[in-house]
Amino acid sequence: MSTPAAFQPAQVIRAHGFTNESLEWKAWLDVVQLDQATPDQMAVLEESHPKAKTSDYYLFLVHQPLILRERSTAFNAIMYAPGGLSRAERELGSTVVSRINGCVYCASVHAQRFEQLAKRSDTIAQVFEEPATAGTTAREKAIVQFSIKITEQPAAINAADINALKAEGLNDGEVLDLLHSDAIFAWANRLMLNLGEPLMPEA
Repeated sequence: MSTPAAFQPAQVIRAHGFTNESLEWKAWLDVVQLDQATPDQMAVLEESHPKAKTSDYYLFLVHQPLILRERSTAFNAIMYAPGGLSRAERELGSTVVSRINGCVYCASVHAQRFEQLAKRSDTIAQVFEEPATAGTTAREKAIVQFSIKITEQPAAINAADINALKAEGLNDGEVLDLLHSDAIFAWANRLMLNLGEPLMPEA
């Protein structure tokens, strides 16, 4: 869930409390102290993410190391598996879901990932300003609209929503990748929002 500290967005975007700047996240509850971690906890931290040992998010979740291991395995498969939907488009769906759910930290991280992969941030500026009209192409707009609806009205998703994605060139595998990306952030956002808060950079 962390963005490499060295990344600097080409243009800082701030809108409606969201930003593409690098943020920190502070847990409200006690995190595992590395000098008190069990060997299994340390192993799971090392497996999960290069910065897990310095991230409050991972240091909190590693209270339950087996659950964190399963979480990290699922997350990495959904977001980084080769083939299928492009990495940038997975990041776009994740950013949209985070924007709709009000998760400032996740939106920041995945906005930066989109910019790194797509080499532009115009769509992110649109998502932060007004998700309902965001997207620089018909394909992006379809991805954004699907991600909004599955976040706001998951039970209302139907064949027409899937067909709208297919009409813009997404195949069955790509639709499934988008659904998985959106779904894991519906879960991740709730963890972030309920367990801590983002630390915003100074204006």
